[in-house]
Formats: sequence, C-alpha cells, structure tokens
Amino acid sequence: MSMLGRLRTLFAGPVEKRSALGGWEGAFLPMATASGMPVNPTMAENLSASLACISVIATGMASLPAYVYRRAGGVRTEAPTHPVTRLIRAPNPHQTWPDMVEWMMGQVLLRGNALLAIDSDGAGRPVALWPIPWQNVQPMLLASGRLAYDVVAYTNPWGGAGQPRRLLSGEVFHLKDRSDDGLIGRSRISRAPETIGNALALQNWTGSMWLNGATPAGVLSFANSLNPEQYNRIRESFTEKFTGTWNARRPLILEQGAQWQSVSVSPEDAEVLASRRFTVEELARLFQVPPPLIQDYSRNTFTNAATAGLWFAQFTLAPWATKIEAEFRRALFSSGTYELEIDLSGLMRGDYTARWAAYAVAIDKGILTPDEIREAEGYNPRGTVPAPGEAEAA
Repeated sequence: MSMLGRLRTLFAGPVEKRSALGGWEGAFLPMATASGMPVNPTMAENLSASLACISVIATGMASLPAYVYRRAGGVRTEAPTHPVTRLIRAPNPHQTWPDMVEWMMGQVLLRGNALLAIDSDGAGRPVALWPIPWQNVQPMLLASGRLAYDVVAYTNPWGGAGQPRRLLSGEVFHLKDRSDDGLIGRSRISRAPETIGNALALQNWTGSMWLNGATPAGVLSFANSLNPEQYNRIRESFTEKFTGTWNARRPLILEQGAQWQSVSVSPEDAEVLASRRFTVEELARLFQVPPPLIQDYSRNTFTNAATAGLWFAQFTLAPWATKIEAEFRRALFSSGTYELEIDLSGLMRGDYTARWAAYAVAIDKGILTPDEIREAEGYNPRGTVPAPGEAEAA
C-alpha cells in the first residue's frame, strides 16, 4: 500500500455496516434448507459434481494466457515492460499467475467475491497482488459513500498475524459474481441453497442406506422351522456351493420344500439413484458447465460432445474473462491507454480442419498474413529458422 493510501485509510471517517443480505456474512455461514441439510461453501464442495464444476472453471481460466496492451491512435501494441505485465509473470512471492487465478475463481464461485490487495511502491506503481480470503473480510460503506474492506485475522504483507487493516476500493481488485446491490457479489450457492441441500441430503441418504441397510441377493425359505443344526448345515452348504465368482451361474438344487426368491432393488431405491443422477445436471446448470466436461455422459452424443468445449469457452469462461479485464481496468490502470486481455482464441478456434480452412479464407481476403497465422499456431515466422545444414555452415 502506498503512503497516500495509508493516509486515506487513517482519515476515512465513520463507517456504516452493510446489510447482511448483501454483505459478507452469508458467504460462509450455514444456510438452512427444506431438506434439513445446512449449506455453506465447504459443504458444497463435498459434492463431486459441484467440485468438478468449480475446478473445471478455475483451471480453465488459469490456463488462459493474459497480455497487457497499449492503445494509441487506433493501434494496439503489447506492453511487455508495464508494471501489470510483471504482475502477470509473478503476482506475489508465493503464487504464480495460474495459481492466483485458480484461487480467485474458486473464491468467487463459492463465496461470490474474490479480493486481491494491491501493493504499490512510492510512485503508485503496483508491485504485488495479495490474495485475501473473503471470509476474513468485512465490507463497509463509508459515510462518504465509498466502499471499504476491513481485513481481520489474516497475515498480510503490511502487518503481523491477526492485525486488522482497512483497504479502500482503489486499493483492491474485487471480482464479484452477480450482485443484488451493485457493491457486494452473491454466490450461486446462496442463491440456490435448496439445490445444494437436496444433493447433500441424497448423498447422506445413500451413505446411510449402505451403512445401515441389509439387502441380500435373495431369500431361501422353508415350510417348517429349522433347528440350529439344520440351519448351520444349510448355511454352510449354500455358502460353499453357490457363492463366490467360481460358483457363478451354478445350478441351484433345493430340497425339503425349500424355495428361492430373488431380491431386487426397490422402486424407491431406484428412484433415489435416478435423483442423484439428476442432481449432477442441476449442479452443472447452476455453474453453467456443459455436463460432458464434468464426466456426465448420460445424454451424450457426438455432436454435443464435440461442441462442449466451444460452448464452455463462449458462455462460461468468456463472461468471467470480461469481468476480470474490466476490474483490472478499474483497479490497476490509471489511464485508459492500457488494458488487460485474456486470450480465449485457443479455445474458440475449432478443430484442425476447420481452423486451416478459416486461415485459407483469411489469407485470400487479405485479413491475415502467413507469418501471423504461423505465430497463432505456435510456429516461428518464415525465414527466422535456418534450414537443415545452414547452421553448421554458418
């Protein structure tokens, strides 16, 4: 934090706490549901489908390259020496850029908000981005109408463990999910707790069924009661001759009026299993993730599997990339000359055949040059790599 920022913090004036509806409390306190299962972010991640949705979005965003560009006279050029470019290479001493983006997306998807403190040098240039867990933040609305963030019980670069620190809106990068008040984001878990609660209740129910239930493959019944000696002899004989993989499909011979009745899964149990499969679809819908990307192939076809990645890039990752770019523009670029761009072209360029067909049209219409296409595909421009034998001759 710069010296000017510290002075602004000291003389910020009285504060007014935000309403709990749009505030920080609902981000981590358990929410009651009709199923009886309390829901919070930690419990939501106990569901494999929920964890898979969050992981695929977080890792997908973390894998995308980011660049800083300078716009001047309608021309955009990359700015490799800009301070924000250095942050993309190493945002802080403990995290790489992919690590920080993955953490940030996990926070905003689970808690509705992700906060990074901007550490600046004496000249106001950003030198580090420090992650602050949202559960350690209490947002405040100052008397001036500005938003402030009280950081509590967290080891940060400006003080020791547990030292509270107030940060103003200009000193933080704040990524938020859709907001109800325009100030604080609200997580999808808090918007649809019943979806998570029902899925948790079904998961607990099936666990209890396996723990407490007794569902044999069948029942062997007799017309008359058996004494202990007969019971033990029949049980040992039946176990020896008709159980185990080596006795599979062996003919069953019964005597003394015995009858065999198979026991199948009850309709109620089958319905519960079908309901658990449906919760996977509901959670995928909640996080806007195509089901094939979280290994749900129940409704898979060749067409939707082939387009799942493109759909994911356009409708899941692209909106988040736009939000991150806009928040970087607000928090880290002092002028409108520079901007951050998260490059999604690698996810949207289609399969190999379609891509090269599009390149042919681009060259034919004069939109791209062969060297620009080679760069997009990861090749060096023509003439920059010596032909075989030229390096030795040189």
